[in-house]
Amino acid sequence: MNKIIFSILAAVVLLVGINKVTDVIYHVEKPEKSAYQVESLAAVSSTSAQETDSSKTNSGEIMALFASTSAAEGAKIFKKCAACHSVAEGGANKIGPALWGVIGRQAGSISDYKYSKAMSAYKKIWSFEEMNGFLIKPKEWINGTKMAFAGLKNAKDRAAVILYMNENSNKPLPLN
Repeated sequence: MNKIIFSILAAVVLLVGINKVTDVIYHVEKPEKSAYQVESLAAVSSTSAQETDSSKTNSGEIMALFASTSAAEGAKIFKKCAACHSVAEGGANKIGPALWGVIGRQAGSISDYKYSKAMSAYKKIWSFEEMNGFLIKPKEWINGTKMAFAGLKNAKDRAAVILYMNENSNKPLPLN
């Protein structure tokens, strides 16, 4: 029994000793900042909430961005949306509703598309400001929407897409 206890104790002392010796030989200084910065969940949610709040209160922001972009740029960016939405006049609904004439139309108002309960109950008109807020993060703008798109973070991209959608209408809204 003494031999077994001595063997285990000797093995532990040997491992700890080897560990200490290798630390001395191969000393590595730890960097002050981690190479992989991971934001905490609270910081991410507070940042996105601030973005959403600022987009709700700063309605003139999107109007100012219209001057710096074009509907042609919006057509390029809209390709991300084209997998789920049609923007052609008389276009069919896909996974998402057809977006011909969406700017200036009431949310959830296409009769032959099955909207989520949240979108059907929203009842607001898709103005430039409403669409801007929605495109930032759809699931936060209309809680309970079934639109799975993460959103367009770049304000200039959102402005371009909104210009493009406004242009694809029988009655485009004036840009003033």
